[in-house]
Amino acid sequence: MKIYADENMPYAQQFFADFGEVRLFAGRELTAEQLSDADVLLVRSITQVSAALLTQAKQLRFVGTATIGTDHIDQAYLAEHSVAFSSAPGCNARAVVEYIVSALFTLAERYQWQLRDKVIGIVGVGNIGRRLVDVFSALGCQLLLCDPLRAETEPDFPHCPFEQLVQQADVLSFHVPQCQQGPYATRHLINQQTLVQLKPDCALLNACRGNVFDNQALLNEAQAGRLRPLVLDVWEQEPDILLPLLPYVDIATAHIAGHSVEGKARGTEMLYQQLCQLLGEPVVHSIDAFCPPAAVSAIEIHRDFGLPDVQNLFKLVYDVRRDDALLRHYIETQGFDWLRKHYPPRRECSTVRVLGDQLPDWLYDLGFSRP
Repeated sequence: MKIYADENMPYAQQFFADFGEVRLFAGRELTAEQLSDADVLLVRSITQVSAALLTQAKQLRFVGTATIGTDHIDQAYLAEHSVAFSSAPGCNARAVVEYIVSALFTLAERYQWQLRDKVIGIVGVGNIGRRLVDVFSALGCQLLLCDPLRAETEPDFPHCPFEQLVQQADVLSFHVPQCQQGPYATRHLINQQTLVQLKPDCALLNACRGNVFDNQALLNEAQAGRLRPLVLDVWEQEPDILLPLLPYVDIATAHIAGHSVEGKARGTEMLYQQLCQLLGEPVVHSIDAFCPPAAVSAIEIHRDFGLPDVQNLFKLVYDVRRDDALLRHYIETQGFDWLRKHYPPRRECSTVRVLGDQLPDWLYDLGFSRP
């Protein structure tokens, strides 16, 4: 069996070697000719799995994407050709949550906010948005939730229409899938018109899909002197991002919000489990066997530890300013894809056990592990 896997999928060799030969490829450079003998194709979001790419893949049996999103996969084509497909929903949700929390802690420090005084709007309350609700509720923040799809099926879901949300929120964090058209289209939710409706200092955070924000509209607003806190992990036209926008972005990163060691490995593990199921083989590997121990695995705190201290504890695990500095330093010399390929290891809060007496439950709501 020939298994083609994106070179940025961690532990692909370890998980899939039992099934056959594992060949690694650069995600943006994969060609139809390379896949002529492929039985399994494992990708990430930068590879467009289209009919054109698969024209020569006559023996392909399984396609998997180690990501939450599936907009880069032509699922209709796969179904028509009886090719099994799987994504990895929720694999890196915790990593993205921790990215957003770290970013908001950074903004709060920079602008001297009290997060409890801010109305935080979450647009898209799925795998990631649900977890953000838990975290910000634990921190005592005021929340507004916008998810029309959930509102349709859950009568008690506290949905705030987007038109109202943009006028009321102090912070907006976006976690929606890519949808180009229809009543729930997400392309350019933030555009020239919605920017005018926002509070002048409303912070915008995008860690979902680049075209959810009209990047040129953001640049036009900033160049006109209307500055607002801005966090961008995803960009339009990746990898050729709008560089003139960069000086106006508080936190700028290279589409790495979900790139924790655990988040990426979990995506590989989920595809491995799906392939085992397809082939009727037992699951014998797990990320626990492959992920190295965290540099900091336990920390002891005292009972007078409170919410003001949690920011420093969080930084011990992940400080988003490191990734912002990496992009600003290397984007013009090495490029966007190089930054993603050479992203340094980053661990999740779950790798740290918090020790102490009578610890508040909200510490564990943030993702830290119990003793």
